[in-house]
Amino acid sequence: VFFFLPIDNLFTAKSIDEVNDHPPSKMNRIWALFLLLQYCCSFGNDFLAEAAGRNLPFLVPQNLHTKNILQELRGGAKKKGKSRKSKQRTATGGLKVQGSKKDANEDKGLVSEAMKKYKGILPVSRVYLTGVVIATLMGHTLGEELTQQILALDPTRVMYGFELWRPFTAALFLGPVSIGWLMNAYYLVQYGTSLETAYGAAQFLTFLLSQIVVLSLVSSLFGQPFYANSMITAMLHVLSRAMPRQKVKWLVITIPYWFLPYGLMITDALQAQSAMAVVPHVIGLLSGHFYHFHKFIWPKVGGEDWLVAPDFFINRMEEDNSIKRKEKIADALKKTRKRGKGRKLGSGKK
Repeated sequence: VFFFLPIDNLFTAKSIDEVNDHPPSKMNRIWALFLLLQYCCSFGNDFLAEAAGRNLPFLVPQNLHTKNILQELRGGAKKKGKSRKSKQRTATGGLKVQGSKKDANEDKGLVSEAMKKYKGILPVSRVYLTGVVIATLMGHTLGEELTQQILALDPTRVMYGFELWRPFTAALFLGPVSIGWLMNAYYLVQYGTSLETAYGAAQFLTFLLSQIVVLSLVSSLFGQPFYANSMITAMLHVLSRAMPRQKVKWLVITIPYWFLPYGLMITDALQAQSAMAVVPHVIGLLSGHFYHFHKFIWPKVGGEDWLVAPDFFINRMEEDNSIKRKEKIADALKKTRKRGKGRKLGSGKK
């Protein structure tokens, strides 16, 4: 601007034509060149200081020897020297870690670790958790109103509209994503995996289906559109009844295992500051005790265990049991064969 415009006349001129008629003076152009030179020097000093701080090799003076130059000119062999590529170092001399590569590796590690944990979950519990995630995504996409209309339990639509998916979606929807959702999902995996480990995949699937039927009936009476929290409480109740006297940690105190479902119910009621928060837990306790009574108590007093897993589930889901059954059948066939009763060819009686 100083070089091409007459700055000394720019602010005193009354029109643009008057500015154009007076070209910049020599002093004006000298002043412009001086400013340009000063700017270049300042920029060069800053750049060199930054380069020295980063230890850039191409700005470090190198000792050139005429012998090496002559060898390069005539095509001779060059002396092996250190590579010009050097790693960047920090102010303390340590090597700088490239952030993008490190972050990418960390992301890949987290994803692979999460997938490893997911695949490590037992099959029925993994399918249930996947359904919970899908139902949560659907609820987030549809919104609260449409979620109630499509996913919630509605006995009238189930019986007369044949919307048979509602009992299952009501058992899968845990609400919007929050800290409570994460805790409930953790409890679901923890208690579900424990039950599946203790009773097997086939019996655990039978437990889930029986709970969906019972919870659908009881939740309809209580007016609860979703009962995934009740399912978690039912799982915990059945587990606690298996070893009721075992000591477990709850908050900062030690309690017997049978009291843990009631402790979680009290915790949720205090967090929600409403007595209505205990309703899902009460429904889950009733449903879980229904299963525990008919599965473990009723057969001991002479009743029939009608909650046993069907053979179809056992053959499909428990490979070890099917293999054992095949081995038993093969052993039984071997035992029924009569040995030593036959005769060799040509050894008939005369």
